[in-house]
Amino acid sequence: MDKLELMKTFVAVVQEGAFTRAADKLELSPQLVSKYVSALEKNLQTRLLHRTTRKVTPTEAGKHYYSRCVQVLDEISEIEHSLVDWHQRVSGTLTINAPMSFGHRHLPKLLSDFQARYPEVEFKLQLTDQKVDIVEQGVDVALRIGALKSDNIIARRIAPIEVAVLASPDYLQRRGEPATPEQLNGHALLHYSYAEPNQISMLRGVKPGELALSQPIAANNGDMLVSMAELGAGIAIQPTFIAEHAIRSGRLKKILCQHQPKNLDLYLIYANRQFLPSKVRAFIDFASEYYGETPYWDSQDSEAAS
Repeated sequence: MDKLELMKTFVAVVQEGAFTRAADKLELSPQLVSKYVSALEKNLQTRLLHRTTRKVTPTEAGKHYYSRCVQVLDEISEIEHSLVDWHQRVSGTLTINAPMSFGHRHLPKLLSDFQARYPEVEFKLQLTDQKVDIVEQGVDVALRIGALKSDNIIARRIAPIEVAVLASPDYLQRRGEPATPEQLNGHALLHYSYAEPNQISMLRGVKPGELALSQPIAANNGDMLVSMAELGAGIAIQPTFIAEHAIRSGRLKKILCQHQPKNLDLYLIYANRQFLPSKVRAFIDFASEYYGETPYWDSQDSEAAS
């Protein structure tokens, strides 16, 4: 039998001075109210009430127990109300995990605009290209790019991610511009070390192991690889959200556009759909509408937007 329910029943009997009036207040039968109080006395091995045909009054032990019950029940009620306020109020610290390059380039504006709407929210950012366990690390929401492999998370797609094959004009002049994937043989690939083992297999129409490229540089950060591509070190296969300025300025050129890798997706992931704090729900809803199907870095007016 639930101890809190027994305590609430006992308090109601003392306050009303009768089992019948307590039963009316609690919307229970008088028999059940009497049963609850008897069960409480049995559990405590203490008589709590003096019972007469006309009224019910607490014993000395009952008075002491009643005062403590009122205190406990008031504290529980206060805790419950504070949780309701916390759940409904968009405030507190929001812990966000995101890929390094995307976080550095495109999270500041999102977070600034979100905070302008919800000024009581503070941010704790974790920027890394390594995948972390969001529950273990205490992360509220994380941004992920590409296929999601865990069944223990909830994900919401928030934007497409275009991936391009890129090289500098200087590199293409020295090594020649490949017109087909087969002509990539012998070229230098700047490899992203967190990608699949054979990154070139991302190209449309290319089978794994079909092409052989040297990999003079491997790095775990896309900004590094794009910078090396600008310097003519090789061909990079990187998202346009990293390379947008280099492409628009002519420092990098998209090649093999007909064989460009399929778009990836940018997701927001979180651990539980139920009982989300308002700060998490508000951020998910805000971010889901922020970038759109043509993110500003891929639009014609991206220079103005960024």
